[in-house]
Amino acid sequence: MNSSLSSAALGAITEVMQENAMTDVAVPGQGLDSILLAEPRGFCAGVDRAIEIVERALQKFGRPIYVRHEIVHNTYVVNDLKAKGAIFIEALDDVPVGATLVFSAHGVSRAIQLEAQARGFQIFDATCPLVSKVHVEVAKLHKEGFEFIMIGHKGHPEVEGTVGQVDDGSIHLVEDVADVARITPKQTAKLALVTQTTLSVDDAAEISAAVIARFPQVRAPKQQDICYATQNRQDAIKILSPQVDIVIVVGSPTSSNSNRLAELARKLGVTSYMVDSADELKTEWFEGKSRVGLTAGASAPEILVRQVIDRLRALGAVSVQKMAGIEETIKFPLPKGLKIDPATGLEIEVRKAPETGRTA
Repeated sequence: MNSSLSSAALGAITEVMQENAMTDVAVPGQGLDSILLAEPRGFCAGVDRAIEIVERALQKFGRPIYVRHEIVHNTYVVNDLKAKGAIFIEALDDVPVGATLVFSAHGVSRAIQLEAQARGFQIFDATCPLVSKVHVEVAKLHKEGFEFIMIGHKGHPEVEGTVGQVDDGSIHLVEDVADVARITPKQTAKLALVTQTTLSVDDAAEISAAVIARFPQVRAPKQQDICYATQNRQDAIKILSPQVDIVIVVGSPTSSNSNRLAELARKLGVTSYMVDSADELKTEWFEGKSRVGLTAGASAPEILVRQVIDRLRALGAVSVQKMAGIEETIKFPLPKGLKIDPATGLEIEVRKAPETGRTA
């Protein structure tokens, strides 16, 4: 599936939206009336896969299963997996010898991978394949002598994992256009550009343009690194926002892609709030608002969206309508060691060690 919407596709979806959109006109002072659901919204393929890896590891090996960092950045998901027997840790010292360890969807540095292997853990890597693609590209080009400019947010685990694929300081992180002028690569003949997968598409494009302007020879990714789900959800916000009075984004504060959705709606001139759960909704937000646009970040489960809808109904909303949008069909495969027949509960392929192996 194409990871982005072409101008023609955006136009087609907008046309469908205009045909199917609610015909009510918001009247100042009128109470909350209707909800328009963004499409697509919520879980992406990488998040689905990561959660399923933890759940299947629990099913196969029993509790506890250790997970380095939050498997995905969502409070509800993390608490649900904790209740099932997952233990979330940051330091490998907190994992007992012989335990089963899962790396989060954000990926980890090369140093953490090697340390986990040396400690003899049974490892399953839930890194999103689209993040792994960036890691592979960095490792390949690094062997060819490239330095890198990475567009991303300092401190985010995905950025730390990507920067940690090399250990010689050859990845230069930029968070905004101003940072581009500050970096000092050792050479510019071999310079490559990579990005965090959950950035604002528009912001990343602006920073990329600044990088190319300063370093015309920089090697851009063959395909943009921002993932299909991030782009699709941002495109949906661009279509949704002009049709509503307020946008609610379901997502946890630590979720990069959820934050970008709320920011984008505000840039488009629409009041927007991000909530971790329906309990965070405030009645005063909806005073004088008739139509509510509702979406969810790629790590937010649909149950939270349904709870927000129930709360909005209690506040007066009487209709719920889903906008036209892209149907996402991508599904990423599980590690072979966790492929279980749903009918029998038995492992499909018996292996002496998981796909990543158990080290001595």
